[in-house]
Amino acid sequence: MTAKPIKRETQIIDATDKALGRLASEIAIILRGKHRPTFQPNKDEGDFVAVKGMDKVKITGRKLKQKVYYQHSGYPGALKKIPMEKVFEKDPLEVLKRAVLGMLPKNKLRSKMIKRLKLEQANSEK
Repeated sequence: MTAKPIKRETQIIDATDKALGRLASEIAIILRGKHRPTFQPNKDEGDFVAVKGMDKVKITGRKLKQKVYYQHSGYPGALKKIPMEKVFEKDPLEVLKRAVLGMLPKNKLRSKMIKRLKLEQANSEK
């Protein structure tokens, strides 16, 4: 019994005026392959996802001011706290990537799934 090759498609999503969390969960479902009738949790059968218009995404509530991303090197006193507002100003695509990463399963397939997320800058469409 031979395994059939997976036919991966590219799905383009426009993030304009969509809520960040709802957009991230939609992307996580597609990356994982849960939208397919042949879904199996131990297989990586998801599609590629390209996101456009990330700079126009809606961030509800006071998340921009209150949400903080933490980073630690492992050394004492090396905890870095970066507010979501600074990360969004520097690179809005990083905010979406971190949201999607948190919604994917924490296992060996996670790194393969997140590599299929293609984020397009608004500046690249000149």
